[in-house]
Amino acid sequence: MDEKTIIESLSPIERSVLPNITSSYSNINDISKNSSVDKTTTKRAIGFLLNKDLVKTKSSSKKFVVLGILGINYLKKDLPERILLNKLTEKKTIPIGEIKNICSLNENEARIALGTLKKKAVVEIKEGRVSLLKGSVNISKKMLEEIFMEKLPLEVDQMEPQDSLAYENLKSRKEIVEIVEKINIEVKLTSLGEKISKMKLEGNMIESLTPKILKQNIWKGKKFRRYDLTTSVPKIHGGKRHFVEQSKDYAKNIWLEMGFKEMNGNMVDTGFWVFDTLFTAQDHPVREMQDTFYLKGLRGKIPERLKKKEDCIVFNVQKAHEGGVDGSLGWQSTWNEEDARRVLLRPHTTSLSIRKLREIGKNSKFPSKYFALGKCFRNETVDWSHGFEFNQAEGMVIDENANFRQLIGYLKEFYKKMGYNKIRVRPAYFAYTEPSLEIDFFHTDRKEWVELGGAGMFRPEVTIPMFGKHIPVLAWGQGFDRIITEFFEIKDLRELYKNDITKLRNMKFWRK
Repeated sequence: MDEKTIIESLSPIERSVLPNITSSYSNINDISKNSSVDKTTTKRAIGFLLNKDLVKTKSSSKKFVVLGILGINYLKKDLPERILLNKLTEKKTIPIGEIKNICSLNENEARIALGTLKKKAVVEIKEGRVSLLKGSVNISKKMLEEIFMEKLPLEVDQMEPQDSLAYENLKSRKEIVEIVEKINIEVKLTSLGEKISKMKLEGNMIESLTPKILKQNIWKGKKFRRYDLTTSVPKIHGGKRHFVEQSKDYAKNIWLEMGFKEMNGNMVDTGFWVFDTLFTAQDHPVREMQDTFYLKGLRGKIPERLKKKEDCIVFNVQKAHEGGVDGSLGWQSTWNEEDARRVLLRPHTTSLSIRKLREIGKNSKFPSKYFALGKCFRNETVDWSHGFEFNQAEGMVIDENANFRQLIGYLKEFYKKMGYNKIRVRPAYFAYTEPSLEIDFFHTDRKEWVELGGAGMFRPEVTIPMFGKHIPVLAWGQGFDRIITEFFEIKDLRELYKNDITKLRNMKFWRK
């Protein structure tokens, strides 16, 4: 830019600050004072001037020891060890268990006070009581740490040996002292800046148009300040939905567009709906505490036992487990109703599906299609691909003409819309589906196949207690958190639940 253009593009704060910068380096605080502009505004003006090549800057940093939050409080009221020392002078001896009450200290402060005075060989403990040692140092004399705290702030490089010793004694105690780095910025004019600063900078230019300026024609005969579009400005972060919620909304729309209806339900349920109705044996390992979060001491309600056994879901579920449903042998063990009443955090959203099946079984409204997308909880060992809470994409199709090929088709269509063109379908085993499958995707970073979820067709032991006869039901439960990691370039599932505001601001929007 030529000199005239530069002058016309100077903002009011630049015009205020520039004349107070010299050809030799000056402290930013001095420039702020001479310009009658606050320090933050001065820094912003210098940033604009840097972009125009009118100034140069250099910075240096120094480390200082300063008081922390507790340090400020102790400087006013006394350190815990001083409080204990004063009380011992007054009372001569104090039971160890009474230190915190007599000295009005919390448990941690009482422990530190006693430990510090023992370390300084000022007190002794006998028969559970603490007292001053005879011949100990003059207790009225200030301790090294007290003198040090009164001198703060101190530059680290300028500390004397006794200061360093006091700092070492205090630094392990939280929020008493801390080290902060202070950056000093100095500024001077460039050759172009010197030339511009000597020119006439005053100007009655219009910064922005307002209704008043337009109505009263104030703009006539005046100049508008040039805007420098190359100047970097602070980023503005608008509000947006959490990236996981964005992707959940998108996935829900996929199922809605495919003709599915959404299911909702509680995150806390009984073992009856979570396991028993899904033909999961009561001695199956998944039902143990190692895999499931049970709510201690709670028992929930399950459907009442009806006299007409063919209409009683509890009787039919029991029959499925003990043997006798459609020729099935069941699990050949006695079904325990009390175990079914145990309350737990749902480990899958399939409990929503089974409740919906019961509802459909009562009104015979099928064919029908349903989906759910919600939180689940499992007592997993947390690593890059496992968490104790996760989102699951649940779905089912109830249709007398449904088949396994259709199940694969639904899943492939969903994954295609989620951005996965290449997935792997392989045979699997689940207690409540037959045939069953699992879907994997290839993790490009780790160079390995990662499981996304399971699917299959509900067994007769699941459907007959619901409908009174076997009706084909396609069902799936997919690990939704794993599905979205590829798009957001997340390498560790734990990143989904960290509230790092910088990462959340920079996280891209879900777009497919």
